[in-house]
Amino acid sequence: MTRLETSAAIGDRFFDLQVNGYAGVDFNGDEFSSAELHAACEAMRGDGVERFLATIITDDLAIMAGRLQRVVAATASDELAGKMVAGIHVEGPFISREPGYVGAHPAAEARPATLDAAKRLLDAASGMVKLVTLAPEQDADGRITAWLVSQGVVVSAGHCNPSLDQLERSIDAGLSMFTHLGNGCPLQMHRHDNIVQRALGLADRLWLCFIADGVHVPFVALRNYLRLVGPERAIVVSDAMSAAGKGPGRYMLAGQEVVVDEQLATWAADRSHLVGSACTLRQMSNNLQTELSISAPEVARMTHANPLAALSLASSG
Repeated sequence: MTRLETSAAIGDRFFDLQVNGYAGVDFNGDEFSSAELHAACEAMRGDGVERFLATIITDDLAIMAGRLQRVVAATASDELAGKMVAGIHVEGPFISREPGYVGAHPAAEARPATLDAAKRLLDAASGMVKLVTLAPEQDADGRITAWLVSQGVVVSAGHCNPSLDQLERSIDAGLSMFTHLGNGCPLQMHRHDNIVQRALGLADRLWLCFIADGVHVPFVALRNYLRLVGPERAIVVSDAMSAAGKGPGRYMLAGQEVVVDEQLATWAADRSHLVGSACTLRQMSNNLQTELSISAPEVARMTHANPLAALSLASSG
């Protein structure tokens, strides 16, 4: 039996914490419908995804609220979506607006965390928000982080550049995860004192998420990160957008045009930065085994067991 056949035998079942869209469907689209969600769920199910968090990214608060409401309504009206959508991941808007750290998010809409804004987003999602990504420096006293945790929401750092002290204060307030480490930061940073090193230094207190497509983080770096973090605290996410499962072409994410090349790199129209991923979690699982020689049980832990544990959810079977 080959390594990949072993993977399928052990558990070709994935839980994805970060899905912006799939198979031509953009969850952040303003015409998003239950039929589109059903089609995306069918495609994900075919690629081994058991459950996932639909991800809504930074925008004007009213626009984000409308998108959250559409995900809630689409999930409630479709049986398959009701089984597969485990909740919503709100990525932003409480993130850094600094170039590089803001990534593909609209910098003009990035903002400090406030209780009113957080309540507005959670109310719009009718209890479906399970995960919020924010920048610790946008919640300097940790008050919003602590409130979100009190509401049963997991809080993750991402698109951020907090000092080590700021990051530790956020952890003390309840932050427990780091979103797609190695991304959402500038291409060039201080060679030693940077956010990647700070997060890795706190790996014993955080779930650390990685995009394992070989594009967002080169495999040589990902191998080093995973050796340090270990399968006990690592989570692999797809960060999939509408191009996932489709191949090269032009796609949309929240009104932005994304160009997908032959290597499945997801470029902004001006080629200045990556925007989401076109790689499926099944492809990433295969990458971990073939490119990094990680065992099938450890891959299953990072793509299924750990995401469930991070959200304190039980397996569906």
